[in-house]
Amino acid sequence: MAGTVNDVMTGDPRCVAKDATLQDAAQQMRDADIGAILIVDGDSVAGIVTDRDIAIRGVAEGKDPGSTPVSDVGTSDVVTLSPDQSVEEALSLMQQHDVRRLPVVADGKPAGIVSLGDLSDQSGAGQALADISDAPANN
Repeated sequence: MAGTVNDVMTGDPRCVAKDATLQDAAQQMRDADIGAILIVDGDSVAGIVTDRDIAIRGVAEGKDPGSTPVSDVGTSDVVTLSPDQSVEEALSLMQQHDVRRLPVVADGKPAGIVSLGDLSDQSGAGQALADISDAPANN
């Protein structure tokens, strides 16, 4: 496996302010046909929210999608990468933290998202994909 995160990441990530509603995030996900959006506080990454977060931590818990902020259901303690880090480092961080997506930050600002799917095309990522997919869910 070779290359940098910049070679495999999805650039120009969708972002929502930490006080945006679940409905705002879900509409962006629908419009862009994506499953995760970065949560920002000003220009800085403050977390990530996924379609699963909205469904499980939001709607299933009876939270109003029109008034609940994404910061209530998203993950705020996120591990980030820089675009120049290696694909191996990205994969290692995903395994270590049992996550499927990592925000990519350049000069303190959101630059992209790298997903397990982005890495699965890389040689040797198949076992890591299986290990992370078998990990218990983060609730």
